[in-house]
Amino acid sequence: MGTSDGVVRVEPLTADRWDDAVAVFGTRGDPASCWCQFFRLGGEQWRQSTVQTNREALRSQCQEAQAQGRPAPGLLAYLGREPAGWVAVAPRQDYPRLGRNRALVALLAVTDGGAARDAPDDDQQEGSVWSVTCFVVRTGFRRRGVAAALLDGAVTYAAEHGAAAVEGYPVDVAPGVRRASSELYHGTRSTFAAAGFAEIGRTSPARPVMRRALA
Repeated sequence: MGTSDGVVRVEPLTADRWDDAVAVFGTRGDPASCWCQFFRLGGEQWRQSTVQTNREALRSQCQEAQAQGRPAPGLLAYLGREPAGWVAVAPRQDYPRLGRNRALVALLAVTDGGAARDAPDDDQQEGSVWSVTCFVVRTGFRRRGVAAALLDGAVTYAAEHGAAAVEGYPVDVAPGVRRASSELYHGTRSTFAAAGFAEIGRTSPARPVMRRALA
């Protein structure tokens, strides 16, 4: 898969790259406990989940996707031979929690002249809109273009698998304001805007919904 800067390589998470995912998610902080399962689980499922069940769920998702010829649950970034980052990207209906976000559902219901067809639970649009829900960049690899390359890779991957549009739900960081990495796992508005995404509304003052239509 192409890269945004000729240095960062982006590849789908496959079973043979599992150890690279383990290196990216690490052993501390939110990534090491969530393993990108938050948006895939309902409230009660999430409350009952553990670090181990979340980790095994992601591993099973990549194994099953590979075995069944379906898209991987996300992509890994590499700098040289070193795994440097991760992005979760999948059809929006793969993330049930998005469909339970009332502010998001209300926003999407009025997008495009009031048509409700873009609502997360609308079967008529199943698979046409993909969502980018999470970024992880390893300590030591930050501020080196990894997140931007991951987003570019996610757009390309979604397009290759028939997506009509890609959405993100980043944080809008005011100029000069520094945020901890734990607050930015959705990505930043500026990263999405630089990748050609346009804001279609907000679910809260600092949470824009960004969308990029694909040819």
